[in-house]
Amino acid sequence: MGTYLIVANQTVGGRELLEHVQRLVAADEPCRFHFVVPATPPHEHLVWTEGEAHAIAEQRLQLGVDRLRAIGVEATGEVGDKSPVLAVGDALRSVDADGVILTTLPAGLSRWLKMSLPERLERRFDLPVTHFETEPEPSEHKDSAMP
Repeated sequence: MGTYLIVANQTVGGRELLEHVQRLVAADEPCRFHFVVPATPPHEHLVWTEGEAHAIAEQRLQLGVDRLRAIGVEATGEVGDKSPVLAVGDALRSVDADGVILTTLPAGLSRWLKMSLPERLERRFDLPVTHFETEPEPSEHKDSAMP
C-alpha cells in the first residue's frame, strides 16, 4: 500500500490536491494519506500565540482529512511544527511515506516557495515531492499564515 505525506496549510482542500489523490487511488495500488499541517504563525497579525497558530492548523487538518474521507480515501494527520521542514521530519518518524505531496499558494504569495520548500524537502528526506500551487482554502479566518 502506498503512503503519501500531504504537506499543506491554507491550501489543504485545494482542487488540484483532491484530483491528484483521486488519480493515485484510481491506480492499481491502494493508497493512504497522512496530512501534516504546520502550525505557521498567522501572517496578518502583529501579535499571535502558538495556541492560535495551532488552533488554525487543527481546523485545516480536520478539513483536509474530512474531504479525503468523504471520497472514500484513508486519511490521517497531525499538526506539525511551525517550520514545514521540521514538521515533515517529525511526521516521518512515525509514518513510512513513499512520497510527499506539497500544496502551496501561488508563486509571489507563498512563503514556502520563497524558501524553496519543494527542493529542500526532496533533498533532506530523499523522497519524491509532487508540488501543486493552488488558491487558499476559503475560510472564516482571514488571519492565516501564507505558506
